[in-house]
Amino acid sequence: MPDPQSEIQHLSQNWQQQLAEAFNNIQDLCRYLHLSPDELPVSVEAAKNFPLRVPLSFAACMEKGNAHDPLLRQVLPVKEELLDYPGFSNDPVGDLAATAQTGVLHKYHGRVLFINTGSCAINCRYCFRRNFPYADLQLGKQKEDIAVRYIQNDANISEVILSGGDPLLLNDARLARLIRQLDGIRHLKRIRIHSRLPIVLPARINDELINTLVQSSKQIIIVTHCNHANEINDRVIASCKLLKSSGITLFNQTVLLRGVNDNAEALCELSEQLFSHGVIPYYLHLLDKATGTGHFEVAETEALTLIKQIQATLPGYMVPKLVKEQAGAGSKLAVL
Repeated sequence: MPDPQSEIQHLSQNWQQQLAEAFNNIQDLCRYLHLSPDELPVSVEAAKNFPLRVPLSFAACMEKGNAHDPLLRQVLPVKEELLDYPGFSNDPVGDLAATAQTGVLHKYHGRVLFINTGSCAINCRYCFRRNFPYADLQLGKQKEDIAVRYIQNDANISEVILSGGDPLLLNDARLARLIRQLDGIRHLKRIRIHSRLPIVLPARINDELINTLVQSSKQIIIVTHCNHANEINDRVIASCKLLKSSGITLFNQTVLLRGVNDNAEALCELSEQLFSHGVIPYYLHLLDKATGTGHFEVAETEALTLIKQIQATLPGYMVPKLVKEQAGAGSKLAVL
């Protein structure tokens, strides 16, 4: 395991600058990791379809010289992405059919999801929204008022989920404005934020962001996305501690990925690490079948075996729920 702290000491504390300096070229990332692109199943064509993007703070957690590093596998464009897999599609979870307003998905009773931005700090190759038409459906500034009115007019909605892309890529002023609007809705109880930034770009979790979040009158929940214990370094731990000490509830969602975390030892270590830093292991997702991601799929029968091994090893409060998403279903579906 590398020491990411020694790798990123020269990084600017400005998260936007770190974002601008992210790797976006296969050759540059491989050179940093002491790997040759000629010895890897990389695909320039796959990178054209879905660009590579990796912050240095995440790349620093990879083992240099290891072509099979589980973090590298999550971000490296490979030839397998160009293969056709039966049952895989551009909209595997039925997002488009659930669109109630521009940028508003209303799938489940009592909660709606806002697509605030199509941008992410990192482009995960298994992303279920890698083919999502963000240009048409993301929630821009001018459409926020319409979206907020949609919530105001439905007293059954008690929770808003900020999603994307990654909602924490919104600047503090934009995020504060949205939260103020949501604060004005009496029947709304919670604002949930789904973000990979506490893990891949922990510099984003700064005092300005915390101040924006704690000003809200609603309960704030952040659901992080971490797939492997090697993603957790000192800066990630500090970001989680800052959020937790500010009264923000932290959960984590993990995607079960072939070649990344498809063994009980890796999943148990991830749960141990998360819980020790105040993050509750929440969901272990079966792969959403998005076009270009078939090589990551772990069979449901294998997933069931894994979750039983985890249950036999960890206390119940550290065992994530094994779930899958099905288009048109009223909630996530428990696999066990």
